[in-house]
Amino acid sequence: MEINNQNLYNKVIELLTQARQKVAQTINNTMAMAYFEIGKMIVEEEQKGKEKAEYGKQILSELSKKLVTEFGKGFSKRNLEQMRQFYLTYSIAQTVSAQFKLTWSHYLKLIRITDANERNFYEIEAIKNNWSLRELQRQYDSALYTRLALSKNKEEILSLGQQGQTIENNKDLIKDPYILEFLGLPEQSFYSESDLEQKLIDKLEHFLLELGNGFTFAARQKRITFEERHFKIDLVFYNRILKCFVLIDLKIGELKHQDIGQMQMYVNYFDREVKLGDENKTIGIILCQDKSESVVRYTLPENNEQIFASKYLTVLPSEKDFIKIIEN
Repeated sequence: MEINNQNLYNKVIELLTQARQKVAQTINNTMAMAYFEIGKMIVEEEQKGKEKAEYGKQILSELSKKLVTEFGKGFSKRNLEQMRQFYLTYSIAQTVSAQFKLTWSHYLKLIRITDANERNFYEIEAIKNNWSLRELQRQYDSALYTRLALSKNKEEILSLGQQGQTIENNKDLIKDPYILEFLGLPEQSFYSESDLEQKLIDKLEHFLLELGNGFTFAARQKRITFEERHFKIDLVFYNRILKCFVLIDLKIGELKHQDIGQMQMYVNYFDREVKLGDENKTIGIILCQDKSESVVRYTLPENNEQIFASKYLTVLPSEKDFIKIIEN
């Protein structure tokens, strides 16, 4: 008679998976630390030379030849130069890397970020959110740090590099613009709001990453009814950090004041009919292709903390376009 040991099997699989992950993490940490120490040794040896530039080149060439013979291609002159840069970058301003927690590939990307505050931010977020190298690259390419910094003062920007993204109030959740290049929709193309919504659902994991920390998906085309009238909210999320619902309405084209009024109605309904007593007030985000800041400002009350309008871009902006965003 065959005994069903599925529960035991599942537990063993989970244990082995966790063990493999820990082994991989230990290897990554050990190798990153080893490369840091190699970089340190190279720099200290270079400092003994009278002609630093030429002496340094000679050291790297000779060391590379010996290490490649012994350990393989991973110790080319170029790789040794990167280890040297790794040490120089992280010995000047130690951050969370007292024990390196990312892979060597992650750090190769990070050392190319010249601004220390920005580099620290991406390192902290990569560790905190367990970003793969691809996810780190995507967040950097979409200028996550810059977008979060746009609405912050100097002290808050400094905090980004010390703590990463912290969510203490509703405005901390909002980005402007949101970058939705993962949808594969071309810029200025003809697509409907339902097309955009379907793409977001198809790429929900990517969209959650773009939204930020603490989001869980709750509903799509959420129907609300009162006085025999029916309305549908495009997307409903819940944020575990702020303990509140987050409603998202998708708009093609320019934002109108009626769109803001409609979102205000949705938010009021959720606050009065859906949220529990221990939950915080609902947040509404209108994602639009274009908006007038004046329309947003004069439609919403001065003390508004619940309704936000953000532009979305379906392609990664160029450096020139990001400069325009910052200047505006």
